[in-house]
Amino acid sequence: MDLDGSSSLVVPEGSGSIPAGHVQARRHTAYYHFTQQSLPACKPVLTPTWVITVFLLMGVLFIPVGLVVLHTSRSVAEIVYRYDAECVPLSYKNNMVAYIKDSSSPKLCSASLKVNRTMKAPIYIYYQLDNYYQNHRRYVKSRSDKQLLHGLAYNDTSSCKPIQSHNGLPIVPCGLIAWSLFNDTYMFALGSSELKVNRKNIAWKSDREHKFGKHVYPFNFQNGTLIGGGNLDPNIPLSDHEDLIVWMRAAALPSFRKLYGRIEEDLHADDVLDIKIMNNYNSYSFGGRKKLVISTSSWLGGRNDFLGVAYIFVGSSSLLISIFFTLLHMKSRPYGETNYSTWIKRSSSG
Repeated sequence: MDLDGSSSLVVPEGSGSIPAGHVQARRHTAYYHFTQQSLPACKPVLTPTWVITVFLLMGVLFIPVGLVVLHTSRSVAEIVYRYDAECVPLSYKNNMVAYIKDSSSPKLCSASLKVNRTMKAPIYIYYQLDNYYQNHRRYVKSRSDKQLLHGLAYNDTSSCKPIQSHNGLPIVPCGLIAWSLFNDTYMFALGSSELKVNRKNIAWKSDREHKFGKHVYPFNFQNGTLIGGGNLDPNIPLSDHEDLIVWMRAAALPSFRKLYGRIEEDLHADDVLDIKIMNNYNSYSFGGRKKLVISTSSWLGGRNDFLGVAYIFVGSSSLLISIFFTLLHMKSRPYGETNYSTWIKRSSSG
């Protein structure tokens, strides 16, 4: 017991142990310094010169990068053709849902598209769907990843509700995503010669090799009763149905594009593409839109002006802010001038 009434604990020399109370006190001290932000840290003083210099450098760097990115995006040649309304007969214009559900109505549609710019191979073909919420919670959950990998050997398909069986037999692949598979098809011709569309290697390699079984075959997969479906060849394993693999990777936004195939020969300016479209997919029941996209690519990918515009906007804003701060700094008093300090005024008056 100390003279002030407090107790102190003496640790015998050579004991090699520290009392638990001391350890907790040390931990409490470190925790206190952390929560009170009193740990050693770099605390730079943001002088007007530093702030102006940083914004000026951001403007000088971001604007050229944005111009390069925007130029690269604009160099991508792209053709977009909306065909969902064009491929409906005049007699069904007022009732498109009845047309798409009528199996006796012809679904073949023809169109001609002019190539405005030279398109170097490979030329990518996409289908675009608008107002299609593929990220809906119930839609995304209606699948069985284990069934896609193991087939009928995996019996628990409760996650596939409400599409688990058809005509009393299980379905492979089951679920809403697979049952609504996009089933429009496209054929391309240039003059009298048909353009071959390569539909291999359009899906992610990781999906083909690790998520879809190489010995799993479609079973009891009929034409979808929802909006799409199509037929999957029961003699081809799921890992080779790349159109299905592409479709099963759900999109995050209601407007999305998915790769259909590639044309591996150049198209020149003023060429006319003759396209035959099988308009099977029912996008009319939910007010969706279907588009065919033919596009080249660059080192940044497809055409997307957002990134370049964003760089230019941020760079221009930073440049304007630096000029504005420079003008304010020129008109203000010198930084740290002592003539305006109150203690100097008091001492001179006294």
